[in-house]
Amino acid sequence: MASPGRIELDKLSVEQLKGLKEQTDLEFNLLQDSLTKIRTAATRLENASAALHDLSLRPHGKKMLVPLTASLYVPGSLDDAETVLVDVGTGYFIEKTMAQGKEYCERKINLLKSNFDELAEVATKKKAIAEDMAMLLQAKLRQASPGPNS
Repeated sequence: MASPGRIELDKLSVEQLKGLKEQTDLEFNLLQDSLTKIRTAATRLENASAALHDLSLRPHGKKMLVPLTASLYVPGSLDDAETVLVDVGTGYFIEKTMAQGKEYCERKINLLKSNFDELAEVATKKKAIAEDMAMLLQAKLRQASPGPNS
């Protein structure tokens, strides 16, 4: 007996099954895209955390290259490694102590990893459902088409 809200795939027509499989494949691809974006964001935060650690080890007045963009650096010197500006999104920055900046990065990394794990589990289930639908669709198509001896 099927649970409420559950679709019995074997009772669907070939057209309905094709449509449902396409929708499931699309959802799986969107989940994969989200997983990639989360992984990228976590990597950026890990790099920022490592940069904060490196910055905290440099002496005051140390000459260094300051990144303005990913490929543009300008000469500068370190005046104060105790306070940092943390990019909290959409162009907003908050001044924090070095320790608070590191803690912010770690908290965000842990949140992203938690979200990644949850989404990965959903994506795995979606992929399994899509594969089941593909097998059922192939079986239905074989049933519907007459054999070579017919």
